[in-house]
Amino acid sequence: MFTAAEKLRIVKKADACLASGERGAIEAMLREEGLYSSALSTWRAQFSARGTGGLEPRKSGRKPKLDAKDRRIVELVKRNAVLERKLHIGEAIIALQKKAHEILGIALPVIDGES
Repeated sequence: MFTAAEKLRIVKKADACLASGERGAIEAMLREEGLYSSALSTWRAQFSARGTGGLEPRKSGRKPKLDAKDRRIVELVKRNAVLERKLHIGEAIIALQKKAHEILGIALPVIDGES
């Protein structure tokens, strides 16, 4: 795998050979670098279309729908919903216990700090 700087160096070297009219020099350079001419053609097209940024290696395949930050947000929203549901259930149980104590006439225990 070639870095963007290496690709740029090879493209410029090939262009210099082409400008000087040394067709055989390009082929020798490609053999030396272990490249096919199709790779050089692709790199030239990428360079002309997007500049040096076009030579940067890219991951193949589909782009993920969400980046890491967005995936984390979705995860936290789901976790928050689960915790809110548990809180709601807990509050309902406490309310039910208070009603049961009222109906049965049992005094609720007093916790220090409550009035």
